[in-house]
Amino acid sequence: MKQPSIPKRVFSPAKTDAATARNAAPKPQTSHPAYRLAFQDEEFLLRDDLRPVRFQLELLKPELLLDEARIGSTLVFYGSARIPDPERAHALVEAAATDTQRRIAERLRAKSHFYAEARTLAVLASATPDDADGKRQFVVCSGGGPSIMEAANRGAFDAGADSIGLNIVLPHEQAPNAYVTPSLSFQFHYFALRKMHFLLRARAVAVFPGGFGTFDETFELLTLIQTGKMAALPILLFGREFWERVVDFNALVEEGVVSPNDLDLFRFVETADEAWDYIQGWYAAREKERA
Repeated sequence: MKQPSIPKRVFSPAKTDAATARNAAPKPQTSHPAYRLAFQDEEFLLRDDLRPVRFQLELLKPELLLDEARIGSTLVFYGSARIPDPERAHALVEAAATDTQRRIAERLRAKSHFYAEARTLAVLASATPDDADGKRQFVVCSGGGPSIMEAANRGAFDAGADSIGLNIVLPHEQAPNAYVTPSLSFQFHYFALRKMHFLLRARAVAVFPGGFGTFDETFELLTLIQTGKMAALPILLFGREFWERVVDFNALVEEGVVSPNDLDLFRFVETADEAWDYIQGWYAAREKERA
């Protein structure tokens, strides 16, 4: 006897009911916000009481889409949104109207080579083959904005590879750069959820010179590893001169607020090749230890 066809579902999809609800005949009852389906009621979803639900949605949406895109691991890029690419650096200096503006512009120009290094590192990472399960590895992931973030996505674009952008809603415009893969371009309301998605798939992190945002992301990452909440992974700080000028790491040890071993959680590098060699060597050493 032939096996009868078993339906996959017996309830209408939410999409079907949503369309039906939108087309409800207008009358006082159907026109009132109370009648809207809960997931179609923006006013309801934006209530303070629904914050836990919004947290869940903001965690779940990127997770599902990244899973569907078969993203196995990422190489995360942190860094300033203000460091110009080398082509724009000279114009920034020329446009300076005061001595102070010129000094700052010249310091930014001195760091503009990091744009090229970020772009090159993204090219190197994007050549990583898929694993045995068809998952993509060391996929480039940035904050989706300009400067160092743009350089990272641009490098993946140069290599013909997809890359991720994790943008955040800010009072001033923070639009995705032109090189983020559209289907992997996400926007967040909550900084906490954005930072979680930076690290859930991270298997290496490249940190370029930056300001408060870069410091926030980097020191939270170091704290997670220091406290054992997250496994160790390669953390590359580009530009020893910059980092040792703005943070006295040795003084933290001398003051007793971090241990000497905590300074081994990261490594200073200057070039993309140096960073990529370190990442490859780091994982090769651990593979050897496991063997």
